[in-house]
Amino acid sequence: MSIPVTDFAYRPRLVFWELTTGCNLRCVHCRASATELMSPEDLSTQECLEIVDQIAQYAPLILVLSGGEPLWRRDVFEIAQHAVSKGLRVALATNGTLVDEAMAARIHESGIVRVSVSLDGADPVTHDAFRGHDGAFDAAVRGLRHMQELGISTQINTTVSRHNVHQLPEMMELAKSLKVDAFHLFLLVPVGCGLTIAEDQSVDGAEAERILNWFYDRSIDSGMELKATCAPQYYRIARQRRAEDRRSGLPVPAQMPHPQHAAAMQSGHPGGKPTDLNQMTRGCLAASGVCFISHRGKVQPCGYLPLEAGDLRQQGFQDVWENSSLFNDMRDLNTLDGKCGYCEFKQVCMGCRARAFGVTGDYHNEEPFCIYEPNPARKESPAVS
Repeated sequence: MSIPVTDFAYRPRLVFWELTTGCNLRCVHCRASATELMSPEDLSTQECLEIVDQIAQYAPLILVLSGGEPLWRRDVFEIAQHAVSKGLRVALATNGTLVDEAMAARIHESGIVRVSVSLDGADPVTHDAFRGHDGAFDAAVRGLRHMQELGISTQINTTVSRHNVHQLPEMMELAKSLKVDAFHLFLLVPVGCGLTIAEDQSVDGAEAERILNWFYDRSIDSGMELKATCAPQYYRIARQRRAEDRRSGLPVPAQMPHPQHAAAMQSGHPGGKPTDLNQMTRGCLAASGVCFISHRGKVQPCGYLPLEAGDLRQQGFQDVWENSSLFNDMRDLNTLDGKCGYCEFKQVCMGCRARAFGVTGDYHNEEPFCIYEPNPARKESPAVS
């Protein structure tokens, strides 16, 4: 079944763009399998500017510049400024180690509205081991502070695996002490370098359930914008927890899970109104609200699902988004297999399609790290959709 993209629910909201696989770190979980060298296959500056034009003409979305390390590209600010001039909101995802005072100033001048910095441990030893570089933790923290001094909105991204799961409460306190506007938690997806460590480092389904329940509690009492990524079951857990509170007569937050805490702002400065940088929608948005552009211009459902929907060196962005058979298939929830196919929460969760693909080789299969068991009677019901 082809889903009409004129339906607002299927218009792109975020585009993640891997500007390069070049990077100064060697993270053990890297989706991009980054190297120190820029790839000869990287899109040229002119190609990047043309892609920005295509995206801006199609949808007023958030463009997240990532890598590798996006600051490895000399033209990153030219690309960012062009996107801002076309009405796009631009965010930057960096490891933070290259952000000195001068770099922070260039980020500020470019009009970038938020910068996320990856911290994968609450202390230098844990983070540096995961990032493959001594001093990475201290450099990232310095980078955060340089940007905050200029009023740039900052965010911490943490990839959760067995090496740091015990540090999550400390990570939350670190985020508070660093006065970032948001803390985003990522569950490890077995792809890229992550394939080689998935069995040893991925948390299992029961542990993921515990973490996401803890994260829901913190969404209520932390005072920060929190978001769980690559963890679609969080949206099922949040709804279950809210339903439990209603049944118990407990107060339920008006918004879920507290986007009112967000400092995601219209202007790019703290104190603005919450925006769709932190909207509560549903779990997996790959191909329905989100897509990924590789450094070669290939379009994928997300950065962790290595299947190509199109090639921006050969096609326009709108053509890929609207006409890709892969995207249209993924928008049809009736194609989901296993317990995801008859789960009563599939409309708000959908399961991680990238994790299903990484573990089983088929993105239609059920989310392998979810322990929830839907009502088996629904499996036989023709009304399930």
